[in-house]
Amino acid sequence: MTATNSVVLALATASATQRWHDFWRGEIGDWIITRGLRIVMLLIGAVLAARFVSWVARRVTRKLDVGFAESDALVRSEATKHRQAVASVISWVSIAIICVVVAVQITDIMNFSVGSLVAPAAVLGAALGFGAQRVVQDLLGGFFIIIEKQYGFGDLVALTVAGISTEARGTVEDVTLRVTRLRSSEGEVFTIPNGQIVKSVNLSKDWARAVVDIPVSTNVDLGRVNEVLHQVCEHARDDAALQELLLDAPTVMGVESIELDTVTLRLVARTLPGKQFEAGRQLRALVIRALARAGIVTAADATGGLAEDPAVPAAQAADAAEAEGAVR
Repeated sequence: MTATNSVVLALATASATQRWHDFWRGEIGDWIITRGLRIVMLLIGAVLAARFVSWVARRVTRKLDVGFAESDALVRSEATKHRQAVASVISWVSIAIICVVVAVQITDIMNFSVGSLVAPAAVLGAALGFGAQRVVQDLLGGFFIIIEKQYGFGDLVALTVAGISTEARGTVEDVTLRVTRLRSSEGEVFTIPNGQIVKSVNLSKDWARAVVDIPVSTNVDLGRVNEVLHQVCEHARDDAALQELLLDAPTVMGVESIELDTVTLRLVARTLPGKQFEAGRQLRALVIRALARAGIVTAADATGGLAEDPAVPAAQAADAAEAEGAVR
């Protein structure tokens, strides 16, 4: 009985081995060995190459971030912002090229006849020509944004988008050939196709300008107000906070507007890129204190609006000026 079982087992094993041998010598097995393994290896190589490119891009970005954090600079240099944007674009383009090359290699391994694909390719090309116009427009828009250095990683920008009445304003978090990602001051993330950007306003390019409007009553002596404001401008850089933000001493522009019972004077200052709002807040505080010491009554004082907080109305007026995104 044991000998019979051994013979049966040996025959079953031999039969299975023969079937396995016949499978690998058949069409399917031959295709797997000669083509399937090559396709699998190409796909694995493409995934590894894409991961490597992403890893290198992250390393470059991290190195630039660490270099900025370890430096004494309050803002990123234009070169650093552009390098980070270029690193992101190169990563995106490299991965796209890897995918295209692998697709062509797989097509070659599968022995697809190019001649038989001429007619379908013409139809597909016509369809893509109508359907992918927006994609091509986005890619061209992103290309010129990077080449012309319109903005880069970390820039504060205001973008006018086609078909949308309100502009998208925020800090650039990512720039690729197809889209630009912004994070607003409220934490919202805007993803904007580059081809839909009609106008871009860079609020942190090289330098920025803080604008402070000071409304005073028409009853006050404007000569005395101008004298106080000039004193503020002369000593503004003595302030520890403003010393790091201002590129030069502020300037009194004079009377900006005249209304029924108020006169608005304007003070401007060149600041580090993206720091105009912070510098504006510091300047408003200095102006309010200087006017209070000089006994000058502002327009808000005359209406009783400064009873609790003398800085509030002037701060609101300057915030309105900031909202205009005045960068010169």
